Order: sequence, then C-alpha cells, then structure tokens
Amino acid sequence: MRPFLLIILFFTILTEVHSRTIVVGPGQAIASLKKAIQLAKDNDSIFLKSGIYKEGNIVLIKSLSIIGEDNAILDGENKYEILTISGKNILIKNIQFRNAGYSALNDYASIKLVDAVNITIEANTVINSYFAIHLSNSTYCTVRNNNITGNPKSEQLTGNGIHLWKCNHAVIENNHVQGHRDGIYFEFVTESLVQKNLSEKNIRYGLHFMFSHSDHYMQNIFRNNGAGVAVMYSHKVTMEKNQFESNWGPSAYGILLKEISDSRIVNNTFLKNTVGIYMEGSSRMQIQKNSFNSNGWAIKVQASCDDNSFLNNNFNGNSFDVATNGSVSLNTFSNNYWDKYEGYDINRDGIGDVPYHPVSLYAMVVAQNPNTLILMRSFVVALMDKAEKAIPSLTPENLADNKPSMKPNKL
Repeated sequence: MRPFLLIILFFTILTEVHSRTIVVGPGQAIASLKKAIQLAKDNDSIFLKSGIYKEGNIVLIKSLSIIGEDNAILDGENKYEILTISGKNILIKNIQFRNAGYSALNDYASIKLVDAVNITIEANTVINSYFAIHLSNSTYCTVRNNNITGNPKSEQLTGNGIHLWKCNHAVIENNHVQGHRDGIYFEFVTESLVQKNLSEKNIRYGLHFMFSHSDHYMQNIFRNNGAGVAVMYSHKVTMEKNQFESNWGPSAYGILLKEISDSRIVNNTFLKNTVGIYMEGSSRMQIQKNSFNSNGWAIKVQASCDDNSFLNNNFNGNSFDVATNGSVSLNTFSNNYWDKYEGYDINRDGIGDVPYHPVSLYAMVVAQNPNTLILMRSFVVALMDKAEKAIPSLTPENLADNKPSMKPNKL
C-alpha cells in the first residue's frame, strides 16, 4: 500500500512542477486571452491583467484557471457570446464580463457551460448580458460570489441571470442577481443547492424552476421581483430560511407552487407580498414555522391541493390569512398563531379552546369577484363578519385550526 501512495505523491508533485502561470495583458509577451488558451496546457493558470479585451467568442476546453486582475474586462461588443466552456476542472475568477450579444435563435451568454464537469465561476461581475451565466448538461459546478446586473427590456428580449438546464449537483451561492427575466432559473436540475443569494428587481421571477427534484434552497432573499418565486412540476424540494419581500402586483406571489409534492417550506419570512404562498395541485407539503407579515393574502390554497400540513406558523397583519376556491379542505392547520383570533384559553395551556376559521366570508366573496376588494375595511365587510359568526356554514367548515396558538410561535 505504501509504494502505491508514493507513486500518487510523485505524480502530484510532477503535475505541480509542470503547471505554470501565463500572464496576459498590455505590454506582456502575450496580449490575447485566446492566444494564451491556445498555448496553455492542462492545469496551467492564466492571469489576465487589467484592460479591455475584445476577442469575440472565446472557447475553453482545457483544464485551466483563468483569474483576472481588478478591471480585467472581457467585452462582447453586443455581438458575441463571450466565454464558452466545455471541459472539466476549470476556474473562472475575478473577471468583468460585459455587453454579451443577443440572438433570437441562440441563448448567447457572458459565460456558457456545455457538457462541463467540476467548473467554478467565482467572484465575477456580469453587466448587460442576454443570459449572464448559462449551464447546460453540466455536473458538479459552482457559481459563487458573482455580481450580475442586466439591462431589463421585455421578457422576450431579456434572458435569465443564472440559468441551469439538465444539471445535477450544482451549487449556486452568494450571488447578487438583478435586472434579468428570471434571476435564477432551473429546469431538469437535481440534487443541487441554492443558498445565500440576493435576487431582486427581475422582470418575472426571482427564482423559477421546473421539473427539478431533490433540491435545497436556503437563506436567499427574493425581493421586489415582478411575480416573486415559482416552483413547478417538482418534488422533494426543501425551501428553508428564505425571505420573500415586496413582490407586489396583480399576479405576484412570495411563492407560486404548482404541481409540487413531498416538499418542505420551513422557517421562511413572507413580508409585504400580494400573496405569500399560492398553491395549486400541490400535495404532501409541510409548511411550518414560517412568518407571514403584512401580505395581501398570506396563503391561497386551491381546492386541487390535498394532504398539506400548516403547522406552527405565525400570521400577523395580513389582509386575508387564508383563501380558497372550494367548499371542502383536505389540508391540516394546527398550532398556528393568528393575530385575528379572538378565542380564549381557560386552562392556560397556550392553545385556544375554540377552533379558528381563517377563511372569512369576505375572502370567499373576493375569491369569486375580485372587484369587491374596493369594499375592504368598509361597514359592509363588518356586517359580513358578523353574519359569518352567526352562520359559520357560509365558509368551508373543515378548514379550521383546531389548536390555535395563543402566542406567536418561536421560529
């Protein structure tokens, strides 16, 4: 066993001895990044000096590290995809990419990965791109600490900030994305992690993913996006400790859930959204220990949803706590705190002795006729509240929290 380890050590040392650093820039022996890539061998490093490099589309298939000095800029001149990567064991760091081209037929990007393995895109700045960072059919890739700013036009003329298609084991971490169609987009992406990103001021969604399973999203901020966040046609997804803030508009949500199952939404904050969570065709979801504050609707649960559990959440200052379009609920509400609850706790066990029905009669009316929102906080609505208490059968009878918490839950 010992001779085998010595052989491995020998080849490791040999590789390090033969790797080199190529300096590229004005006044250097090599002034072109394309030329440096052509001359480099696997495991070499390229150091890109400050300057503006206009070299069209640069293709990288070798295992290299390309690291930029401050103000090292690759400019696509609004015509070209800037850097196309198809290889393995590659690092791209501290480079500014700007003015990538637009094509109606091709998804031009500042950085595009195709059939790539073990690629790290770190600490770069991307400005005025169609797609900023685009990953396709790639595995074990990391996109970390990048600052991405788009030039939003229309949905058709603007690409996504960080776009993944048919990838697995990706890490998308600590990026700031704004001004794109979707900040982060996943399609057919599995076993991947999205954490500590700020996605804001995007035309459509801060995060949008479809047909993506067994993924984990945590500690992200999705703020002031056109429609919030959308999670569709997926299962076994965990969304934890995220903030969904100020996603306002006629079709805006904190999270839109469509045909999603066997997933968890835990310890998130929903603040000042038109709808905190909108659920359609969703099953076996655990929604617990979340904070819903100052939303229009905290939760909209369509009748097509079943076997979902809402446990230990806090509802404060929402215009409507829960809304539904059905007369029967197949979901469970328990141990939630509702600021509108007026029940009592005789035995002082912290649990209300009277069930709380979070769907108001006025919410049912608004669901059928949205124009009645004009009556919000009017005398007519006050009368409807009284009528509801006198005739509770007007709202879904089994949509109730039978164990409402008297005090806010500790989250």
